[in-house]
Amino acid sequence: MPDDLSKSHRARKRFGQNFLSDHNIIDKIVRAINPQPDDIIIEIGPGLGAITEHLLNSGSQLTAIEIDRDLASHLRSRFPQLTLVENDALKTDFGQLLGNTHKAKFVGNLPYNISTPIIFHLLDFAKHCGSMHFMLQKEVVDRMAATPDSKQYGKLSIMVQYQCEVRPLFHIPPTAFNPAPKVDSTLVQLIPRIFPHQASDRHTLEKLVSSAFSQRRKTLRNALKANWSEQLVQLPGHYLAMRAEQLSIDDYVTLSNILSETNETTAS
Repeated sequence: MPDDLSKSHRARKRFGQNFLSDHNIIDKIVRAINPQPDDIIIEIGPGLGAITEHLLNSGSQLTAIEIDRDLASHLRSRFPQLTLVENDALKTDFGQLLGNTHKAKFVGNLPYNISTPIIFHLLDFAKHCGSMHFMLQKEVVDRMAATPDSKQYGKLSIMVQYQCEVRPLFHIPPTAFNPAPKVDSTLVQLIPRIFPHQASDRHTLEKLVSSAFSQRRKTLRNALKANWSEQLVQLPGHYLAMRAEQLSIDDYVTLSNILSETNETTAS
């Protein structure tokens, strides 16, 4: 690959590539990440290395995950000191990669077409993470930060907020990228936390929330019939009369724990 790959590389739609090119925005993002010499950082989708260069210069221990072979080759040539994993982030076992690390920083310009699946995948490894800084489509960040009784409130809002504090930081215009996407972006910071009311089984919570929002115009009683028909009698009636967007995260945890306890009783 030529040294001027930034000029010759054509962004690939199948990878959702839009490369940061605005130096003012790049500097602003790096300041938000605030990389320190003793940081362990995972960069997802380093692309042409716009952020990568600054992270390496900070002295941080950086590992980059890149799926595009050509970009991986370019990054190895440009940054020989970089630890590079040539893999799909959705298939990467970050637990194995990080071992006993519990305060890693995750950063990245996530492809719009798979940003939500990546977020859900990373939530499985939240115990290894100290913070996450991601450039995402503004609409996705709005959904992450949404509150009950709003159109944006849904599964993404609940599952992300259950595990993380969501902090939208600043707007990033399409002109900051090459090629320019057709949507606005937002840099968001996610800080893993312990929710005060814990779900006894997170997968039950996720299944419950998915079922509830699969038919969000219906009452919870009707939305849950397909997956939880036998257990509905165990759930408080006032919840079942509500629609999915009317319940708080705490409400969903309460219902999830009842369902988990019912499943354990049935199994025994």
